Amino acid sequence: MTAPMTLPIARQGNAIPIVGFGTSPLTGGMSPDIVVAALKAGYRHIDTGRKYGTEGAVGDGMRASGLPREDIFLTTKVSHEHLKADDFAKSVDASLAALKLDYIDLLLIHWPSPDIDMKVTMPALAKAKQQGKARMIGVANFTTRLLDEAVAACPEPLVALQAEYHPFLDQTKLLAAARRHKLAFIAYCPLGRGRLFDDPVLNDIAKARGRSVAQIALRWSVQQDVAPIPFSSNPQRIADNFNVFDFELSDEEMKRISALKRADGRVANPVGRVPGGWD
Repeated sequence: MTAPMTLPIARQGNAIPIVGFGTSPLTGGMSPDIVVAALKAGYRHIDTGRKYGTEGAVGDGMRASGLPREDIFLTTKVSHEHLKADDFAKSVDASLAALKLDYIDLLLIHWPSPDIDMKVTMPALAKAKQQGKARMIGVANFTTRLLDEAVAACPEPLVALQAEYHPFLDQTKLLAAARRHKLAFIAYCPLGRGRLFDDPVLNDIAKARGRSVAQIALRWSVQQDVAPIPFSSNPQRIADNFNVFDFELSDEEMKRISALKRADGRVANPVGRVPGGWD
């Protein structure tokens, strides 16, 4: 039994394509051709963010693909510098202008801010949904405590949490919190920015399966109903990273991979960005 290609959203009866295409490390100079290659390979979830500088290329690539707008699930984000109400609305409008689109499928707060009250930010996020600029809303890089606060402060239901997630990082508590709040979990850095590729356990499983290490790590996420958003600028790797739906890891293989978590596993750790730290 292989995994479905979509991840149900419990709160809204909708779904997120379970393997998406990330554009974070392709900051600034990304070509729309990369987005076209991803969509041609089968991806239907494209992830960008105002901070990345890739929204224009993403929008151009979506149009160049020839796919109907409604067939593509688009995520973008408002950066932590713009979480006051007026700044938030301007950031959303700037994203829509850069994308040349009428709406965003999933709008996220990119990072929490130690300087701006959640009771200010969350209504601004909800307003984007109420105005039809975003179909769904969520947060990224929130801890379990901040997630509880965000859900309580938001006038509209949150549907997703995006956070770093890969075999080297123990996110057991955060995943449990997301599920308690009925949020879809979207995984950025699902390959640990390349740090997974030399791991002997992953290489052993990949060799036995006739798969790449990336495919094994992504399949590990998919089998947990966690939606990874890998990136690449190489069309063949883009296609290979999507090709994880025709095999299934055994329980023993899943346990071996899950045992790889380690204390220094976090890749994204900007100083001072998360109020109260990660714990």
